[in-house]
Amino acid sequence: MNRLFGTDGVRGVANQYPITVEMGVKLGRAVAACFMDSVKRPMIIIGKDTRISGQMLEYALASGICSMGVDVGLAGVLPTPGIAFLTSSIKEAAAGIVISASHNPYTDNGFKIFNAQGFKLTDQIESDIEKRIFHDISHGPGLNGSSSSKNPTPPAPAFEPGQIVKMDQAGDAYMDFLFDASHVNLENIKLVIDCSNGATCDIAPRLFSRLGARVETIGGQPDGKNINDGCGSQHPGLLSRAVVEKKAAAGLAFDGDGDRVIAVDETGKVLTGDQSIFICAKDILAKGGLENNTVVTTVMSNIGLAQAFKEMNVTHLAADVGDRHVLEKMQAAGAVVGGEDSGHIIFLDRHTTGDGVFAGLRLLEAMSSQNRPLSELGRAMTVYPQSMINLTVSEKPPITDVPGIGAIIKKVEQKLGAHGRALVRYSGTEPCVRIMIEGPSKKESDQYCREIAAVVEKEIGK
Repeated sequence: MNRLFGTDGVRGVANQYPITVEMGVKLGRAVAACFMDSVKRPMIIIGKDTRISGQMLEYALASGICSMGVDVGLAGVLPTPGIAFLTSSIKEAAAGIVISASHNPYTDNGFKIFNAQGFKLTDQIESDIEKRIFHDISHGPGLNGSSSSKNPTPPAPAFEPGQIVKMDQAGDAYMDFLFDASHVNLENIKLVIDCSNGATCDIAPRLFSRLGARVETIGGQPDGKNINDGCGSQHPGLLSRAVVEKKAAAGLAFDGDGDRVIAVDETGKVLTGDQSIFICAKDILAKGGLENNTVVTTVMSNIGLAQAFKEMNVTHLAADVGDRHVLEKMQAAGAVVGGEDSGHIIFLDRHTTGDGVFAGLRLLEAMSSQNRPLSELGRAMTVYPQSMINLTVSEKPPITDVPGIGAIIKKVEQKLGAHGRALVRYSGTEPCVRIMIEGPSKKESDQYCREIAAVVEKEIGK
């Protein structure tokens, strides 16, 4: 059976398989069938970012859901974590779907799904949804099992279709949640935020202003095509210059769907996601809130983060790449702080998923409670020089099964010894391989990264 779901939902080029109207209808029907028995009168909430293709896919999803007799709540443009919050807080909500391709260009789009508790789906539920789509199964075990691919039953649309409701107050409800969950007073603090022309354009400026900050906004005029275009968490240079120019205390750059944040200190220096995790975890530890004295990140985290946590006597666990894997390990370990160097940060003591705006609030909370500038807080963690190259590939065989690639990785690891590491992995959302080297110097990291990239390009490059 074909796989639709990657590390973060279903993603691809909009209006091309699998991000098509036809798939939207099928996905809507499959999700409705999977969750329709979880509440008495179920509703599935749909949100989206600012991409021009969002409305087309929104209508397709809604049509599929309604055909199964399940209601739809249209939340409009709202950050991904906002849909997670709404889904967990509205008793009729059986699931939530976000139409977004996160930090990708506007030509891409995708579907992210949350269960009624506001958490991303398990592999089992994703597999069940895929079986329903590919075998056209409209009924089955659903949440308590997986559908059988044998003898698939034909679709059985409901005699009475579901209704569509526009949730005009969805944004305000989400903003109230963030306001109540934050423990920080930003009175007279100058802040620059980059909304990436995406889903945070309305929420973020209003929230930070409500908390007392003097807010300057860039990347806040979406036109359907400029999302993530030279701005946001993937392109923090614009924010860095603005922070220095405006003499701001800090800058926060979100990605297109608002589930990640990259911070800039008052000098214009860009902090890594690992540094933000470190700053927040250290502050929470000082306040006695770091449950089980444990933080979870991924195999991509900088060596410096592991060393910093070791010095703090904090247990540091590494999960596979993807915030869903981080969450699973956090729940298993009883941790309340976890995240990725990309800027996905999860605080399970107050939220169910990674939230860029909320992570920004927690970072500012650390600044406020310690009364120290962000630059000083960031310097407490050493960041080892890192080099990364992304290469488009024609296929994705197991890395260790390609002799040439395995040999060059082993050679580089031997040269680095205890002073660095090499990590080569495929992207879960794109047809590419990511090569990451951490070493004692930037020069050596770059050199070793290029050496591995040359072999990968020769063996499986497109």
